[in-house]
Amino acid sequence: MQVMTPRGPALAEIDEAGDPRLLLVLTHGSAGTVDAPDLLAVRAAALGAGATVVRVTQAFRVAGARAPGSPARQDEAWEVVLDELRKRLPDLPLVQGGRSNGARVACRTAEAVGAAAVVALAFPLHPPGKPERSRADELRAAGVDVLVVNGDRDPFGVPDAADATRLVVLPGEGHDLKRDPARVGEIVAQWITRYA
Repeated sequence: MQVMTPRGPALAEIDEAGDPRLLLVLTHGSAGTVDAPDLLAVRAAALGAGATVVRVTQAFRVAGARAPGSPARQDEAWEVVLDELRKRLPDLPLVQGGRSNGARVACRTAEAVGAAAVVALAFPLHPPGKPERSRADELRAAGVDVLVVNGDRDPFGVPDAADATRLVVLPGEGHDLKRDPARVGEIVAQWITRYA
């Protein structure tokens, strides 16, 4: 499904659960795709838990850009996509999330789009080697429950447990969370069922 946004078209890949109890909308990191191993594992596990899953390729990536541009413009485009998805799937509770930059977008827009909760995979707490440039306020500003799943070897840092509803730190995982993506999927699927 293509959705026209102020930044150009975004693409939404919808996997519908047989008897859906929840809508889970996920997006990629700034240089990644919706086919990242952790996102695919979350999709599979969430479908098994009764969630219809939508993986969104944001407009900046469809246009071929590797950087999302300003947060305000990225968030504006995201909100248009979510508005269209809510029209198509109106009666399901919404949980939104993503990995890395996508997790930041999900946190910043959660209240605006009416999400019940956020799934933040590999939340980039700060640029590598620059802990003084913390993005913890984005987690705190979500205004809804936030699950954070990070690796203990992530060069972007690991958020403080006080800044999330639940923080899971996976040993041996880096920023890509690809060592055991099935575990990431299990954690997310178990957590999101409380919002169905």
